[in-house]
Amino acid sequence: MEHLLWWQFALIGVIFIWSGFVRSGLGFGGAVLSLPFLLLVENSPLIFLPIISVHLLVFSSWIAWQGSRDAKAKAKLAAEQGETTETPSNIDWRYLKKALGIMIVPKLIGVFGLLTLPSDIVTGVIFIIVAVFAVSYILNKPFYSNNKILDTIFLMLGGYVSGTSLIGAPLIVSVFATKVSRYQLRDTLFVLWFILVLIKMSSFLIAGVDLQLIHQLWLLPCAFIGHICGQKFYNRIQQAETAIFFRFIGAALLIVCVFGIYTSLAL
Repeated sequence: MEHLLWWQFALIGVIFIWSGFVRSGLGFGGAVLSLPFLLLVENSPLIFLPIISVHLLVFSSWIAWQGSRDAKAKAKLAAEQGETTETPSNIDWRYLKKALGIMIVPKLIGVFGLLTLPSDIVTGVIFIIVAVFAVSYILNKPFYSNNKILDTIFLMLGGYVSGTSLIGAPLIVSVFATKVSRYQLRDTLFVLWFILVLIKMSSFLIAGVDLQLIHQLWLLPCAFIGHICGQKFYNRIQQAETAIFFRFIGAALLIVCVFGIYTSLAL
């Protein structure tokens, strides 16, 4: 990244603020809603994926810990009020283990694909996948599955895509949203992201990929700013309708993806 201009660094900082906001506000999408913008600044996934991976490890563990703390606080309050109802965990460990068993092999295959395929191919795949989901957001018809075979296919594809680019969240969430209780969904997903990213980071270290540690020093605070704003947003939308928000995000993503695909083809 040392060859970039000052305005490119400024844009990257803003994009990582946006990434932190989305990750904390929605529980997923920090990579899928920021990577296309980052690739327009510099078309090299292996520059940004290590940075995004570190951010995911930090903030996913933090948010999951906060969820566990809040669940314990609610249980303690209920006990003090004389209520005997057991407060369940904020994480659905049963389904998490089942999903990981399905996703682990495609995940490893995806990581291998990232390290061997040319960057322009990986970038093109990213733009096409994100464009498909952008259309689903605009039409307010996101992918949801309630079929065991389709669930397995979505989880396998999500594991593979997360291995190549960390943007498999929409596929994975489409399954988890119908299998995990709403109050457990966000924290369960963050534990899943932590495990999946830990696998990717291990492969980066083995392959000798530059983790961009110097740039982590200033981009992590940028993501933290977005995280704080996103947490406030999450608290507001827990009971609110988010269709309009997703349509706006979908339209912006579609424009970016069309421009990115056109630029890749033109070059």
